[in-house]
Amino acid sequence: MSAHGGRRGGRRGGAHEEEHENHERWLVSYADMMTLLMVLFIVLFAISQVDQKKFAALKDGLTSGFGATTSIPISGGTGITENDGVVPEPMNMDVGLGVKQDSSTGADQTGYKDASDGQPSARTSSTGAKSPAQIEAEKEVKRLAGIEKRIRAALKKKGLQDDVRFKVTERGLVVALVSDDVFFDSASATLRPRGVSVLKAVTPAITSLPNDVAVEGHANHLTITSSVYPTNWELSGARAAGVVRWLAGAGGITETRLSATGYGSSRPLYPESDPRSIRFNRRVDLVLVSDESPQVRALLPKLGSQLSDL
Repeated sequence: MSAHGGRRGGRRGGAHEEEHENHERWLVSYADMMTLLMVLFIVLFAISQVDQKKFAALKDGLTSGFGATTSIPISGGTGITENDGVVPEPMNMDVGLGVKQDSSTGADQTGYKDASDGQPSARTSSTGAKSPAQIEAEKEVKRLAGIEKRIRAALKKKGLQDDVRFKVTERGLVVALVSDDVFFDSASATLRPRGVSVLKAVTPAITSLPNDVAVEGHANHLTITSSVYPTNWELSGARAAGVVRWLAGAGGITETRLSATGYGSSRPLYPESDPRSIRFNRRVDLVLVSDESPQVRALLPKLGSQLSDL
């Protein structure tokens, strides 16, 4: 009996009591989450205060840490704080060839400024610091304004100011020979004497410039009847080539600066339903191509309406 009782007592003495469940373990995860959130907001607050020097140091540190051998250029504007947080309004880029402009800009309904008209005088106010691209764009527009002024003066001396229109686009200064009956006979690519006179007046202002000159021929929608030119594509291309041939020869412009393109009737100034389309869609454009960066050229159309104010 004693032996049996001893075994029973041993079982009772060797039993392990069950551990109590800890109901507060969630506090550890909660504390970790709150710490991470606090760090996140500190980081967000820190990066919202842009410091160019610290940002450059961070860029260099990341570049070295990832083993890059060359620095990574950071493009864009100045910092957020340097312009007082003011974001400039986007430029209206719907001012291409064939787009009608408001009369307040000094442009006629063809989208070109008449050589006989005065320069526009509307001034737009500027707020905040100007970006480098805007500064360069204003310089380029001033240069184009000087070229336009010289061409206007030369045309006026010969009484030819009504035969040319001007427009500044993202490509540069467009000198449009818009009156087809002045420059070419119907279905012909041979320059008429009056057209030669206009080119003689225009050429001196652009001969010494470094810019390329793109000559672009355009036609109206009427079907051409000619044994030489099957369609308006050939005719517009031949007219552009004829102007290039004159510019490279009698005009004295270096051939490497010139190019000729025929667009047929694909880029009209007026729709077919407009009576003016017959005359004004037949034209040759001399485009003085700007050699500025794309960012600068994108600003030219809007600034071009303020040539006299810059």
